[in-house]
Parts: sequence; C-alpha cells; structure tokens
Amino acid sequence: MAYAKTSPALPSASHPMANPGYGKRLAGDENPVADPDFAHLIPRDAEVAVFIDHLDTGHAMGHKALAAEHPRYGQQAMRSSLTRITHAGHLRWIKEHITVEDNTMRWVTRTYWSRTRRSAEWWAVFARERHGTDVTWDHQPGLARVEEATAAPVPDVTEPEPVPEPEPEPVGVAYRTLAALRTAEPRMALSDGDCGSLEPLAEEWLSRGATPKDITRALTEGLPPTVSNPGGLARRRLESKMPPKQRARRAKVTRVIMVCGICDQDERTVKLDGGVCENCLAEAAAEDEEYAIVPDTFLRVPRRWNP
Repeated sequence: MAYAKTSPALPSASHPMANPGYGKRLAGDENPVADPDFAHLIPRDAEVAVFIDHLDTGHAMGHKALAAEHPRYGQQAMRSSLTRITHAGHLRWIKEHITVEDNTMRWVTRTYWSRTRRSAEWWAVFARERHGTDVTWDHQPGLARVEEATAAPVPDVTEPEPVPEPEPEPVGVAYRTLAALRTAEPRMALSDGDCGSLEPLAEEWLSRGATPKDITRALTEGLPPTVSNPGGLARRRLESKMPPKQRARRAKVTRVIMVCGICDQDERTVKLDGGVCENCLAEAAAEDEEYAIVPDTFLRVPRRWNP
C-alpha cells in the first residue's frame, strides 16, 4: 500500500492480534481516490488514522491496544482521537447477534474501518445489510470487546522502565494430556520433546470434538507388554485413530445494533451522533481542552502540533 507521505508512526510487527473473529475489519467498497493522508482531520487524528489504516485485518483496535503500540499518544489521546475519527465517518462498531443452528446465541461487537469517509446514512445501510450474513466460519463463543484483553495499559506520562522478563507460554490442554500419560500408563511415558512434537496432533483431536480422556484411552489401550518407543507409538496412534472432522454448525447474523465506539452503549439506550454517544463526544472535547493547557514538560513526547 503506497502513501503520498510517510506517517510519523506506523504499526510494528508486535501489534497484537485480537481474538479470532474480532479486531479490525474492512467495510469494503473503498473509493479508489480516497485520501490516504486523511487531510480533512486535525493532524493528531490524521496520524492515528494512518496508523489504523496500516493495521492488518484482525489487529486489535481498542484504544488501550493502540496506545500500547503507538510511540506518541497514550490512552487518553488515543480515545479522543478515535472518537473524532469515528464521528468523521471512518469507524463503526456494530453489535451482531449470532444464532447457531444448535439454537445457541451470542452477541459480538465487530469493528469496521473505512479509509473512505462515510456518511451516517451509508453506515446505517451497511449495518442493515449485515442482517442474515452467514458467519459459520467467522464466530466465536462469548461477548464483545475481547480484543482489548491482549493490551497492557500505557500511561500518558511515564518514566523508562526495565524490560520485564518474558513470561513462559502457558501449557495447553493437549500438552498436559500427553504429559499425563506417564501417570495413566507408565509404558507410555513421553519426554518433553515427544510432548512438544505430538502436541499439534493432540490439538487436532481436540478441535474435532475429542476429549482428553479420548486421547488417553487411544494411547493406552491394547499396548504390547513392552513399549520401546512410546513417542513413535503415540504418533502412529494419533495419526491412524484421528477422529473425523465435525461438520461446522451453520451460524448467521440475526440482528444488528449500532453501538458507541468508545463506551459500547448501544442505540437502544443512548442517542448516537456519527457512531458516538453525546457523552463520549463531550468527554473528548473536554480532554482536548485539558491537553491544550498541559505544559510540554508533562507530555510523553514534545508537542509537535495542536491536538
């Protein structure tokens, strides 16, 4: 994607992905001559908009996640910029009610981005057209706004802190099931290396509806008196006894509701103005008035332009 000017800040490879089914989504049908520099926005908002425009589909879009990755703006500044970018017609949060063919139902909130500036009427039509959309391969259990769980808060004013030691990756169910074989059947005691290499196969079993007990039973029943290579035997059994894939349960959007992109209140309870409620619009204006009188020495980085 080429831009006329390079943004002072672009996303890095470390930008977190949202949980599957959430995060940035493209509204589509872009105007080929849409302004890539967002010159109609004030400079700070334009920089944030270019930052968002460079994010990949599925990247986390909450103000905390964006502030954690942006080198210039903290949570308060990012929140007020998102308010204005939404109000300008580039962002919408739409709550979608998902009904699955097994009669389970859930709400999810989708984040839709458009480089082209859209009117409130255009977004209203876009939301209505989501009704009836097949999301069989694009839904997850649970409620909305889960994308912010991956981001750590970043204060607007902070001192350099030492880089913390990386936390060990959590051990998954598949790995624990394989490691527990030594207790269920000593002849099938697997090494750490065996568990690591066999973990993808065990995860595939779980994704097809098998339980940890099913895996344990498949790997421990009918063993020969002596097992010289438990890792090799486990691999052969996991591959040959793999359960069939389950048919995906069909799911579709059965209701859509526009929500405030900042506080998540929906149009049933608050009046929305350009995708944002009146309280959040007022809050953004008040935050910027406060920002304008803060001395440069109290900012994370020197002020290069007005907010």
